[in-house]
Amino acid sequence: MTGVEIQDQDGVRRVPLAARVLPARVHYGWWIAIGSLALLLVTVGVGYYGLAVFLRPLQDDHGWSNGVVSGATGLYFTISGLTGAVIGPYIDRNGPLGLMTAGTVVLGAAVAAVGFVETIWQLYLVYVLMAIGFGMAASIGVNAMLARWFIHKRARAMSIAFTGVSLGGVVLAPLGTALIDSGGIRLAAIGMGALVVAVAMPIVRGLLVWDPAELGLEPDAGAPPPAQTRGALGHEVQHRVWRRAEAARTVSFWALLSGFILVLLAQTGFLLHQISFLEDRLGSRQTASFALSVTALGSILARLAVGAVADRLDKRWLTVALFTIQATSVLLVVHVENVVLTYVLVLMVGFTIGNIYMMQTLLTSEIFGIVSLGTILGMLSLSSQLGSGIGPALIGLIEDRTGDYTAAFTLTAVITYVAAACIVLARPPR
Repeated sequence: MTGVEIQDQDGVRRVPLAARVLPARVHYGWWIAIGSLALLLVTVGVGYYGLAVFLRPLQDDHGWSNGVVSGATGLYFTISGLTGAVIGPYIDRNGPLGLMTAGTVVLGAAVAAVGFVETIWQLYLVYVLMAIGFGMAASIGVNAMLARWFIHKRARAMSIAFTGVSLGGVVLAPLGTALIDSGGIRLAAIGMGALVVAVAMPIVRGLLVWDPAELGLEPDAGAPPPAQTRGALGHEVQHRVWRRAEAARTVSFWALLSGFILVLLAQTGFLLHQISFLEDRLGSRQTASFALSVTALGSILARLAVGAVADRLDKRWLTVALFTIQATSVLLVVHVENVVLTYVLVLMVGFTIGNIYMMQTLLTSEIFGIVSLGTILGMLSLSSQLGSGIGPALIGLIEDRTGDYTAAFTLTAVITYVAAACIVLARPPR
């Protein structure tokens, strides 16, 4: 049993099982944040970091080139972005829980099917299904939901929830690699697909609630707004309704779109090829997978630190700083071949990765509010995912042509510097 329906003066509302058993002294908004952490751990952990784990084994098992497998990864991000753009307006009207339920099943089944592909067209078909499930189950719905539960404490809540993304890298990248080493890609795919459904489904059906009003609660854990706050967090801005065409006429929209499509092109290209890049430098796939876990660990530490202070900072300049740190770290890790420094630099990259995804939502919600966040974020997510899709494929093609990752990762660093310049123009409303 995942919930009950209660009739009140406003009609029938669903009360999940967790809302009836969890301690009431902890505001339910914080349980939403914690549940979102676990949900993102498995959906993004498998649907994002899992792609890096599958990259080299698919090449080795089937004799496919880096460009072929990276092309499937690129298609994956493109389709997941299209899915987010399509479902965004639906989420604003109806909430995300039904879509999350269906997406969890599709994602889990498609991940399991990766272990059974034999031809290139099967690989691409399975990655398309994975992308649709991922787009429905993961970040658009979580972002839109958390933005309704938290306004003045939004960064803190999102830092908790999106720690699940990084934990997915810390836990699931080594787990997937170990399963591949033990029983091949088929065992890893089945195990990771089953994990998605087993963890995500009880959270979606038994804990998550779309809007605090459904439980008779207020945003920000019931706390009054601080005496001094940013104008962008006022009621007028946060509850303004935006049409897609109206948002697209603003400079801020195009600054966000350009900045994040570029940074995620560069970031995803680096991250999904990181194991393959470091396998030669560090000596083994397991050691390279551990380095990816170091990156994810850095993401956890930095996100919690930034989440604790970001509500009081100018998020635009904070984002610019994160982009700049990431570009510099990637540039150095490629051109300085020292093992100890390699670990330090991938840790520095990790400091930025998780916060960049979080900052996209925080900046968008400050500029465009919460009522139309699914619609606006879906459009931005489409462009960002296109960048994420182009990145791995572009890096794979350049590596095929040049024989190593030097030119490819140098390009990603330069692109990230350009992305930082774009974000300077994303000014919140006065």
